[in-house]
Amino acid sequence: MKPSVPELAPLTPGARRVLDAASTLFYEKGIHAVGVDTIADAAGVTKKTLYDRFGSKETLVVAYLQHRDARWRDHVAEQLARVPEPGVERILAIFDAAESWSDDNSSKGCSAINARAEIGDGHDGHPVFPEVSRQKVWLLDLFDELCRDASVSKPRAMAEALMLLYEGAIVTLGMETFANPFPAARRVAKTLLEQAR
Repeated sequence: MKPSVPELAPLTPGARRVLDAASTLFYEKGIHAVGVDTIADAAGVTKKTLYDRFGSKETLVVAYLQHRDARWRDHVAEQLARVPEPGVERILAIFDAAESWSDDNSSKGCSAINARAEIGDGHDGHPVFPEVSRQKVWLLDLFDELCRDASVSKPRAMAEALMLLYEGAIVTLGMETFANPFPAARRVAKTLLEQAR
């Protein structure tokens, strides 16, 4: 099973430079703190090019989140490919993927959670909320599928528990509450999974 990745439109070289610059700036400094002038300067393009390629800052934010999510899903797929047989270790591979991903990609925690924190309650029609919600539901559904494949009792309830462990670990990582939260979450997840088989 390969986790499905959203279909993303190909980018022109100018759009790629804009997206790369915006992705770095949004993650490091925050969405509201970074203006289109700063992004255009960092990308070496005009504001007109930015707007021609993306239309608005909000669309650029969504593109940043989608492209980052696509990279994360590819990383998850690679980790799952190492544990092809259904079972506890395949489920735990999600925590392994999160740990190895975080080394190079999550010094400030989860980009989706961070973006959600910046946009308010999500009921104002801002396009970020449905995007980050979609990403989190995808991971919950993946946990559910892996639990079903492993014949875990009450797979949806277990998937929800695993999701809470995962989310707690990634927030802990971003907050620097303690070191190595994913191995800690993995140990608890393993105990829960072994008890549910």
